[in-house]
Amino acid sequence: MAGTKKTTRFLLLGLVSTLAIPGISQAQEDKTVNIGLNVSWPGFSFLEVARQKGLADDYDLNLTIFEDPLGGHSALASGEIDVYLSTAEYTPFAISRGLDTVLVSHLNISYGVDKILAAEPMNSDELKGKKVGAPQAYIGEILMGMWLDREGLTPDDVEWVNLNADEAVGPVMSGDLAASYMYEPWVTRVLDNLDTAEIVADTGESYYLDTGIFMDAMYMNKEFIDESRQAAIDMIKARFDALQYWNDNTAEVNQLFSDYLGWSVADIESIMGTNGKYLDDGLYMLDFNEAARICGALDGDPPHGIENGAIIESVELTNEWWVKLGLMDEVHDPAAGVDCSLIQELADSGYRQSMSAHD
Repeated sequence: MAGTKKTTRFLLLGLVSTLAIPGISQAQEDKTVNIGLNVSWPGFSFLEVARQKGLADDYDLNLTIFEDPLGGHSALASGEIDVYLSTAEYTPFAISRGLDTVLVSHLNISYGVDKILAAEPMNSDELKGKKVGAPQAYIGEILMGMWLDREGLTPDDVEWVNLNADEAVGPVMSGDLAASYMYEPWVTRVLDNLDTAEIVADTGESYYLDTGIFMDAMYMNKEFIDESRQAAIDMIKARFDALQYWNDNTAEVNQLFSDYLGWSVADIESIMGTNGKYLDDGLYMLDFNEAARICGALDGDPPHGIENGAIIESVELTNEWWVKLGLMDEVHDPAAGVDCSLIQELADSGYRQSMSAHD
């Protein structure tokens, strides 16, 4: 396992964004919609609920789990997939490269599920020169960067290693990594087996939560929107209809997620909870009305102090962090990577959804 310098990672990122991902055929007929999930994750899997429960019967939903966030964005940009469920922090990169993709909706808020885990307690001076793990150009890198900044450190003060959360478990346990980005169920795996490990940052803290940038999101290919606009709107509706089905049948859908992803139900519940809306230290699921308000498509305040129409501001703030972390050189027009017109059209049609937690 080797550390990766910032400049090398940036160059690799540029190369990855131009690669085609084999094995995914393009839609052969109008009713087929190719959908990508960036990693195995219940929060990204609601269109599988829609597929299994017949909530989008007019379409053949073809889902692929990438286990490679950047590879999925590449496939979306090339048109190999039409819809991509991912985290929202990639949008500034898509803008800077002029990719044929747009962010169309936020889906849920990281309500503490994303964390920085230290192998043992240490101060900022002790952390200098040590290895830290976080996946490049991904939500974990921003969280790690914000934590380092809060500790008075810069990315150059540590040795960065490009690892996803599941890949970091072993290196943290062995002491090869001083700290790493993780999410459940991997956090619990480490805490249960390493007495010295501690959580040093999580997205449930107001310092991170109030930024409004730690969210899951839906992206679409621009050509798909242009050529199949009704299908694009229907995919957003199907996703929120599936969310409603989960709210109404939480235990059933958590079991569906377990079967689909090959996780235990307990691991699913450690992220999704059991009340059909949110879990402290997990995810807060945005209903359609909340997502539409973040897009500015409905009046009213979104949750957790987020402002109406804040989707644009969140992209700009993310861009500023990428500049601060050395992966981008400038801040671009955030509106260039966002298309809230589909959400607006769905709202204008009268679609509404407001969900509360149940016992």
